[in-house]
Amino acid sequence: MFSADTYAKRRAGLRSRLGGGLILLPGNMLSPNNYPNNAYYFRQDSSFLYFFGLNVPALVGLLDADSGDEMLFGDDFTVEDIIWTGPQPTLRELGAQVGVARTRPLAELEELVRTAVRQGRRIHFLPPYRGETKLQLSALLGIAPALLHDYKSVELMFAVAEMRETKSPEEIEALERAFRIGYDMHTLAMRMCRPGVVERQIAGAIEGVAKSSGLGVSFPSIVSQHGETLHNLCADGVLEAGRLLLCDAGGEGLDNYCSDHTRTYPVSGKFTPKQREIYEIVLAAHDHVASIVCAGMMYSDIHNAAYLSLAEGLRAAGLIKGSAQDAVAAGAMTLFMPHGLGHGLGLDVHDCEAMGERSFDFANIAGRAAASGTCVYRAAWKLRPGTVMTDEPGLYFIPALIDKCRAERLYRGIVDFERLETYRDFGGVRIEDDLLVTNGGCRLLGDRKIPITVDELEEIVGCGR
Repeated sequence: MFSADTYAKRRAGLRSRLGGGLILLPGNMLSPNNYPNNAYYFRQDSSFLYFFGLNVPALVGLLDADSGDEMLFGDDFTVEDIIWTGPQPTLRELGAQVGVARTRPLAELEELVRTAVRQGRRIHFLPPYRGETKLQLSALLGIAPALLHDYKSVELMFAVAEMRETKSPEEIEALERAFRIGYDMHTLAMRMCRPGVVERQIAGAIEGVAKSSGLGVSFPSIVSQHGETLHNLCADGVLEAGRLLLCDAGGEGLDNYCSDHTRTYPVSGKFTPKQREIYEIVLAAHDHVASIVCAGMMYSDIHNAAYLSLAEGLRAAGLIKGSAQDAVAAGAMTLFMPHGLGHGLGLDVHDCEAMGERSFDFANIAGRAAASGTCVYRAAWKLRPGTVMTDEPGLYFIPALIDKCRAERLYRGIVDFERLETYRDFGGVRIEDDLLVTNGGCRLLGDRKIPITVDELEEIVGCGR
């Protein structure tokens, strides 16, 4: 947690950006796993964390952008609670930690909000993503859960995204600490990689690193020989010589900031010539992106630059005919990399995605999104100093997608489908690091590099034998 002054300044900045109305920022509640007293691991809402910093369930923050008032709502622990939890700070003590003097029981929030609604005041809230929060907002505002997105505050959404995107020095330090957790996770996975190991043994071991050094994994780890499946959470495979293992994993630090890296390496400890060729193509695109990213660039331009680099490599490998530019222009690269180059990173592993382009259709606010230029809408994302983004190009050989494109006669004369057939069982390669945009360009987060070159990977994977 940062200083109380940090959170007070953030809240003041948010009130100033909104200019008027009530700003409602609910934290997350405990979510039962299989019965109420056995809850899922608690993860606080990231926007609540950004403005209030308290990693405690069932709190709600309220800011009055007209009067400047700010309040924290919640309930103190009872003796019955303390029997199970031990002594806990009071709501007043929690508020004092983050510079909020006015605290009230949660039951008083409803009447305050209802009064504001009757007075015709604007209530700003972010699009909810959890069922419990939807029901809470529905009860407070008198809006059916299915209609909450119709009443979300676009102004609040972009104000929060703009503030969260530009990382302060203390946030960068927190991200660097998260990097170190990720470094330890990935290097352990490399040392464990050898034939006969079950994928989940590696996934479990690196999750242990994340839990022992921080709050756990920043997302469910992807540890799979089927790297062509982009989000492959099945880890039942037994590692086989001759195959590639893709490990996409990150840690969440004690202050909730995240890391996210991917490495792909040979189970046998040595790349085959074919594997090495594809790997080097992806690495070249990864390094090219890191060499060109700077403040003021549009994300779409960086994404296309990665596509062009990959296409040039595939052309040299004989999988693409004609020019790399023609392949990119025709959309053929979506056959090989059907995802975006990267995403924002911070308190969320996909920063602000809870209110981003995947949460609803941005078409009717495209102009506002372009003016904001934040990572919540990557089509209009404009990088600025302090932005943190992932650099994660990949090449994937997905049999179902290959068959679909071939059957629909797509990319004829551009993709050599006959040669592509020999890659059906190849899998996929992804390489990912986290970039901090600076005034002079960008730099990788972290005080060291996770092994990334062919020689580095073969050395560390081989030493585990």
